[in-house]
Amino acid sequence: MLPTRTFLIPSVLVTGSGSSEKVGEESKRLGGRKALIVTDQVMVKLGVVEGTKKALGQHQVPFIIYDAVATEPTVDYVKEGLKIFKESGCDFLVAVGGGSPIDTAKAIAIMATNPGSIEEFKGLGKVPKEGAPLIAIPTTAGTGSEVTQFTIITDTQTSVKMLIGSPFIMPRVALVDPLLTLSCPRGLTAAVGIDSLTHAIEAYVSLKAQPMSDIFCLSAIELISGNLRQAWANGNNIEAREKTMLGALQAGIAFSNASVALVHGMSRPIGAYFHVAHGASNAALLGTVTEFSLIGNPGRYAQIARAMGENVGGLSDLEGAQLAAKAIKSLIKDIKIPSLKDLGVDRAKLEQLAHKMAEDAIASGSPGNNPRQATKEEIVELYKIAYSQ
Repeated sequence: MLPTRTFLIPSVLVTGSGSSEKVGEESKRLGGRKALIVTDQVMVKLGVVEGTKKALGQHQVPFIIYDAVATEPTVDYVKEGLKIFKESGCDFLVAVGGGSPIDTAKAIAIMATNPGSIEEFKGLGKVPKEGAPLIAIPTTAGTGSEVTQFTIITDTQTSVKMLIGSPFIMPRVALVDPLLTLSCPRGLTAAVGIDSLTHAIEAYVSLKAQPMSDIFCLSAIELISGNLRQAWANGNNIEAREKTMLGALQAGIAFSNASVALVHGMSRPIGAYFHVAHGASNAALLGTVTEFSLIGNPGRYAQIARAMGENVGGLSDLEGAQLAAKAIKSLIKDIKIPSLKDLGVDRAKLEQLAHKMAEDAIASGSPGNNPRQATKEEIVELYKIAYSQ
């Protein structure tokens, strides 16, 4: 008998070209009276937010904009956004952008209905009540934040990226429109694409994997690995964009229910100490960590190779797993994912902080889901290996 499993997704998922135009309709369905649009200046300048404003206006839904999310989410952004939300009489949120605006909006939503400070909710299952309704509109095919029960907020006082997880955090509605990714720069397309591939791979090999999440993982791996090169090479390739974004959505659903593993545990300290974007640091680590981890569950990694289009017929599971690592590194090379060195990480500082970073990684809990358990010393060594690969 299979153990009892819980599988969570937003109550409404709308996908396909033009789906973001449903924001007004979905706002009305939720009973929203006034929206706080959480976004960033780039989305404003590119005109992406105009579409959201127009759709809300067509359904007579008033709104106010908070567009100050200039970096990855921080406690300060949450406090600022919450102040505007309350003082403006808002009762629901619309997040427009990549993972940073969406994660920020998630945190604002739970703080709108729960007393205390965001720091008190660090960890899993500590949010007492459901947050204010949130509609998430992603503009990158990467983070999957629009369908997850997690948010990651940096405590700027301690330089720690706080993972906060609860079913109460998940957006009520996700509008996943590939047309919004057409303005995504090539480098960002690559980074968030490998980030979403990492979500799918880690959810599939996670010790918390479950049958439902496995289905989403393998589909996501096939869609992303089969289309990311084309989406990177030609940003106007709508078919490749659509398939990559669908893969990112599926990967987000998968890891929200099966969790992530060592790559994410190691990635968070890089972001906290070196201010490298989450997707970029995941991408820089994935190949190295895959080579380290595959011996822990070669059968699963061989299935990943198959999903990536590799011919594993006649091979042992370990040989198939090694093909997966090779295919991942080939994809990373083809779309020119920068190493930690190329991302501006200072080697001397990395070596100085590596032991503390390894401790932070283990403390996050994610490495505990990895098929091969890593010691602190092994994580330190992996940071060094990944530095220039």
